[in-house]
Amino acid sequence: MHGSLAVNAVLLGELAAAGDLGVACAVCVPYPYLAQARNSLNGTAITLGAQDVSEFAEGAYTGEVSAGMLAEFACRYVIVGHSERRALFAEDDATVGRKAAAARAAGLVPIVCVGETLAQRETDQTMAVIQRQLGAVADALGNEALGSVVIAYEPVWAIGSGRAASPQQVGAVHEGIRAWLRVRCADADRVPILYGGSVKPGNAGELFAVDNVDGALVGGASLVAHDFLAICRAAANAPF
Repeated sequence: MHGSLAVNAVLLGELAAAGDLGVACAVCVPYPYLAQARNSLNGTAITLGAQDVSEFAEGAYTGEVSAGMLAEFACRYVIVGHSERRALFAEDDATVGRKAAAARAAGLVPIVCVGETLAQRETDQTMAVIQRQLGAVADALGNEALGSVVIAYEPVWAIGSGRAASPQQVGAVHEGIRAWLRVRCADADRVPILYGGSVKPGNAGELFAVDNVDGALVGGASLVAHDFLAICRAAANAPF
């Protein structure tokens, strides 16, 4: 929940002026700024996304925003299941699954966030938690439709803390996610698995060199054009 019309104009303008980034890139903005972002990024290769979506298509759900509404603003992606939505707004796994299904039904690509808390990691529950979270999405979409989503692994303990997971930790989890996908869908190797959690210009290259890391879900660094563009350049030079 950052930004203003004035601040956004500068940030989006710098991104638009950067030209071809050499890598697939999207910005996921708060609902009120979708039109501004669409207009600012028109003609660039940067695509548009939202940070959340309703599980409902339409109806008496005051304050909700549907996937169909997002599609009208040329959104391509929408984040579902971010750890802050789970922790602060009590979204459970089933709700996240329904949101992913609603997004896909409207032609959007859900970026499904999964990840463990520090307590869960310290008690060796990481993969059990992630498999439970992904299982709810599979239940809502069907196994084969998993091939049309993006997965973002974001260890809760690393988000906004300045403490990124080590490449070894990231590699183990991403390998586990890929193995889980291979059991369930034919397109498992084509599903992008992003890492999110204190990704910065200084650690992006090292993280992108890890097997099964296909990119990043960038948080705080995305609010600074110089940092975000540096991460994009690191991705463009990565051995994906």
